[in-house]
Amino acid sequence: MPAKNPRIHVVLEKPLYQAVQSLARKEQISLSLKIRDLVREALETEEDLALAEIAQERDKTFKKVQALSHKQVWGS
Repeated sequence: MPAKNPRIHVVLEKPLYQAVQSLARKEQISLSLKIRDLVREALETEEDLALAEIAQERDKTFKKVQALSHKQVWGS
């Protein structure tokens, strides 16, 4: 029966493998689930960094006198 989700084969150095294995044991989850969670966290971090960079660029051109007030935007 084919797997429900796509799979990835990853080769880790022994110390890295042992570290992830230790985390999975501590949380009493499978190594596969721990790797999935770590990849998800890494992607969220990358997204946060990218959005922070965009915010910094936008902040350079921000002019308070041109900004809309809360009332102008939301009507109350």
